[in-house]
Formats: sequence, structure tokens, C-alpha cells
Amino acid sequence: MISLTTWVVTIAFLALVIAFDLVLAILRRNKETSVIEAAGWTIFYIAAAIAFGYFLPHWASAQGQKEFFAGWLTEYALSVDNIFVFIIILGHLHVKKEKQQLVLLLGIMLTIAIRGALIPLGAALISRFASIFFLFGAFLIYTAVELYRGSSDEEEWEEGRIVANMRRRGISTFAIALVALGLTNLVFSLDSIPAIFGLTKNPYIVTTANVFALMGLRQLYFLLEGLLQRLVYLSKGLSIILAFIGVKMIFEAFRGIGVEEIFGVTVPEVSLEFSLGAIITCLIITTVASLTATHGIAGAE
Repeated sequence: MISLTTWVVTIAFLALVIAFDLVLAILRRNKETSVIEAAGWTIFYIAAAIAFGYFLPHWASAQGQKEFFAGWLTEYALSVDNIFVFIIILGHLHVKKEKQQLVLLLGIMLTIAIRGALIPLGAALISRFASIFFLFGAFLIYTAVELYRGSSDEEEWEEGRIVANMRRRGISTFAIALVALGLTNLVFSLDSIPAIFGLTKNPYIVTTANVFALMGLRQLYFLLEGLLQRLVYLSKGLSIILAFIGVKMIFEAFRGIGVEEIFGVTVPEVSLEFSLGAIITCLIITTVASLTATHGIAGAE
């Protein structure tokens, strides 16, 4: 059980980091972010997440540490896929390079706010209805199938009615981009929240894994911008991860309502260690396969 003091200290620390990033984005709102700068900040935020997970057992538990790393890796991988959609949206809207920093950070902060509202709701549903895992699991499997089938069409982003109406009314490109990212983030959150609850039911782990996965995405955007055409199998890899977590949630739902066997077959209990290993393996294979398959593209560039 995480104490109230730990919650307060953690939230205060994360809020301080986010505020620092906001100030930095405002001060540099008229400057482009170089690849070297983006790489440095990306390494910093990844190192911060790893350090947090490493020291987590001092105020949580060893089990919480494993849950954090599994959740953070899953959310971070989903965020990378989301970034590619952001690149397409901002490019489609012709947002100036130097203005992208601020709109990205505001969009990320909006995402944190959305997930901050959805996490307690998800936790409340899970605590009251054990069978909710059937719904979450089925939704993740459906999302995985759609992601696998539609991953090759990711570049065909189209404006929604709200964005189109804003454009007709003469609203600024900055405001339109912010709304577009906000709507996109809302859709993405509907996938990511059930996914992490499939790995841990601890609200503290869910919250910190989400925030650490979202921190530094502004800099990661500029780092990955040139890799848009190279990580061609990322969406397929993520679809496999989502399907795996969805099946795991359905297994847990059966066990949660007391069903240990189905047609004489024991309902398996998927360990967190196996889940973490499967996620890492899938991400490594996806990345290596993508970079290998697009080696010619890199040479041409």
C-alpha cells in the first residue's frame, strides 16, 4: 500500500519536471530542436524512468518494480507509435517547425490530464466489477486486430469534422493542431489505460508508468521524425503486444470469477516476468526487423 506522503512527493516531483519542460518549451518556442538536443533529452528521460524503477522497491515492492517496468515499456512503445501519427498530423496542418515544440508539450500535458481522469475511473471499475476485465480484454484484442490491419494506412490521416469546421472559421493553425492532438490523444488513451491495467492493478504504478512514458515525448518527436519511414513493423509489433495483454486480461477475468478450467483445460496464469519478457522480445524483434527491412531507405537518404 502506497502512503499518502509517497503519493504527494511523487506527484510534486513529476509536476516539477513537467513544469520545467513547459518553461523550456516556452523559452525555445521560436527555435528548432536539433537531433543532438533531442537525443540528449530523450536519454535523460529514459534514464530517469529506469532510475525511478530501480529505486522503487524502497517505497513500494519488488513486485511493483516489475509491474512498473512492464507498464512503462508498454506505454512508451504505444507512445512512440502515437508520435508517428503526430508527425503526420502536424505535417498535414503545416505547423511551423519552431512552433511544434509548444503545441507538442501542451498536447502531452492534455494527455496526462485525460489519463489522470481515466486512471481512477478504471481503478474504480476494476475494484467493483471483476468481470470488467472481459470487456477490457476484448477491447484490446479488437484494437490489436484493427491496428494490425490498418498499420499500413497510418499515413492516410484525415481531418475530423471539428478540425475541418475550425479551419473554415479561420481559427489559427496552432489552435487547430492542439485540438487535433487532443482528440487523437483521447483515442490513444482508450487503448493505453486498459493495456496497463492488464499488467498491474496498482493505481500508483499505473500513474507513474504513464507519466514517465509521456515525459520527454516532445524531444522524442524530433528524434524520431526521420525514422517515420523506417519503423515499418512497429504497429504490427504493438498489435501483438496489445493482443497478448488482452488475452492475459481475459484469463485473469475467468480466474477472478472462480473459473479455473474451461472444457477440461486449466486457465493459465500468466506471470508478470513472462509478460515483461514477451513485451521486450516483441519490441526488439519489431525494431530489428524494421531497420533491416528498410536498410535501403537509410542508404538512399
